[in-house]
Amino acid sequence: MRFQARGVALINPVEITSASVQRGDVIQIGGQACRVSDLFQLRGGAKRLRFESGELLTMHARTRLVALRTTRRW
Repeated sequence: MRFQARGVALINPVEITSASVQRGDVIQIGGQACRVSDLFQLRGGAKRLRFESGELLTMHARTRLVALRTTRRW
């Protein structure tokens, strides 16, 4: 007999750019995990990320980072 949990959230590492970053993504910066709480579009395809802790990070159009993203399985 198999049991499948419903509503399970999985955490997957994904490569993100300024075009694909989302609220809720967790990015590790300087050994500290930071969750994105807000995004601001800038010129040239860049975005300014605001983290829950209040820090800001500017991602330029060609910046690539690895983030942890929660995906839900129903």
